[in-house]
Amino acid sequence: MLIQLAERRRSLLLLVVLYASLTAEATLGETASRVSREAAAYRGPLDVVLLQNEQLCVTANELSNSVSLIDLASGTVLDEVECAARPAGLAAIGASEFLVTCRDLGVVERFDVAEGKLRRRASFEVGFDPIGVTVDARQQRAFVGLNATGEVAVLDLKTNVVARRFSTGNWPRSLAVSPDGTRLAVGLSGDSSIAIHDADSGELLYDEPLSGGINIGHLACSNDGKQVYFPWMVYRSNPITPSNIQRGWVLASRVARVRLDGPSYREAISLDVPRMAVADPHGLAITPDETRMVVSSSGTHELLVYRLRDLPFIGEGGPGDLIDRRLLADQDLFFRIPVGGRPMAVRSFNLHDAKQQVLVANHTLDCLQIVDLESREVAQSISLGPTPTDPQQQQVHQGLEIFYDARRSLDQWYSCHSCHLDGGTNAKAMDTWNDGTELTSKSVLPLVGVTQTGPWTWHGWQNDLHESLQNSFTSTMQGKSADEDDIVALAAYLDSLKPPPNPFRTANQQLSAAAMRGKLLFESAEVGCSQCHAGERFSDGLIHDVGLGSESDKYEGYNTPSLIGAYRKVRYLHDGRAKTLERVLTKYHRSDEIGGGQELDDSQIADLIEYIKSL
Repeated sequence: MLIQLAERRRSLLLLVVLYASLTAEATLGETASRVSREAAAYRGPLDVVLLQNEQLCVTANELSNSVSLIDLASGTVLDEVECAARPAGLAAIGASEFLVTCRDLGVVERFDVAEGKLRRRASFEVGFDPIGVTVDARQQRAFVGLNATGEVAVLDLKTNVVARRFSTGNWPRSLAVSPDGTRLAVGLSGDSSIAIHDADSGELLYDEPLSGGINIGHLACSNDGKQVYFPWMVYRSNPITPSNIQRGWVLASRVARVRLDGPSYREAISLDVPRMAVADPHGLAITPDETRMVVSSSGTHELLVYRLRDLPFIGEGGPGDLIDRRLLADQDLFFRIPVGGRPMAVRSFNLHDAKQQVLVANHTLDCLQIVDLESREVAQSISLGPTPTDPQQQQVHQGLEIFYDARRSLDQWYSCHSCHLDGGTNAKAMDTWNDGTELTSKSVLPLVGVTQTGPWTWHGWQNDLHESLQNSFTSTMQGKSADEDDIVALAAYLDSLKPPPNPFRTANQQLSAAAMRGKLLFESAEVGCSQCHAGERFSDGLIHDVGLGSESDKYEGYNTPSLIGAYRKVRYLHDGRAKTLERVLTKYHRSDEIGGGQELDDSQIADLIEYIKSL
């Protein structure tokens, strides 16, 4: 396994070298390739970081594969340059440098700012879908969460090398290092927990489980380094009915804090207001004086602002399903600021010594927002670029806005994204009520390639994609019917979702030797995987009964799921009962029982898994 990982990392390094060679001006120490301010593309900022005594900031623009440098005093974009594919997270290094994670090429790039321009200084080949990044200034190092393999990469910022890696858990999407650099907190959305590691050794010290937790947002440490705060959502395994939704018994939003100085049960507050819930909390910022905590509710297009010292955090036995009534009775303890769009990262700052301001990266409005907490309004919006005029781009972007809009659900409790994280899946099997039965939970299917893999749903009872999408609004989300234009736009957005380069293939996307052996087994009549998992999407679109059904299911048999991107899942089979591919192949989908009849030994199982991960 270590040899295979080394081969993959060398392969991804070749990708980075290829990327650098294609970007002539991107060599280290030179000015990076500039992006025209009139470039006809949506920017889609996900993260923002402050530089140069909070006079400048940088945004990571997912949709245009770029980073933008903004002067906050004048409200102007000074520079925009290309970066590697699909930038996601940012972290400052001192006053004039920053790191940006680039998911689809598996690299972290280092930039600096000089005379109002951005320069690429170094690239770190980390591999495996990097998202979150945090910097330990004292030790001049950075920690990067590798979403696809459950690892943390440690970057040496003095020598610009990847110093080491260590395992953490599934889907480490957000990280925070304590102010003294001794503890590292990692939000594991795939494991529903917060892992606390020794920052020097990488040793797991303890983890704090989040019962039913999904979609953990940004982590922020307290000034004393004793606690880390974060938002997340909770799935409660109840049928999706109007009464269950309104009680907070289906999906709900929370903010918690976990101790960094030793294991202790998490403390939390509920965010949801009756009839006007919160959805998809993501960014979290604490003001420097720790008087305010600000959370972005990306699904309901607003900021949630709290008086931090007086919040009724509850440990064991709590919090309740809905917001504590004390927060509703005190309009200074809790208030909401509508900002529109999809607010993501939030950073506290003080421009011109003004108190209580935050920066917001607004993904769907294509802008950076300055929000004043005292006046409770958006003080300024800084556009990152012109709106594209191409009708197809506009339609796809309309679909993106719908996908992330929780107002489409009953009392705005959740969005499409709440279950289909980033267009993929989450870590739970859920009772969506989509097939008309209760308590028949199904694992959430990824949406990449969904427009080409009909029929739809696990039982395959829906043969029209538009009707399936409409059913999601009216049944799964218990909301109103969508207009046909919105359904068309949503389908166009889903069709635009493409899988990233597979980290389990070589640099030119070829198979390893083990995967080649697994491919022969997969396609052989004796093993029989390809009898059902056939074609470009590895699905025959037919219904099969493989002996895993439930008496409570309304329909018999299951629709063959696509195997594209199987490595990204943490649950397998229709009800998510298997948490590893090995478990699938050795217990529930044994080839000698439901395949071609051949019994596989351990090495053959390993080869077959290697091939499936490469799809």
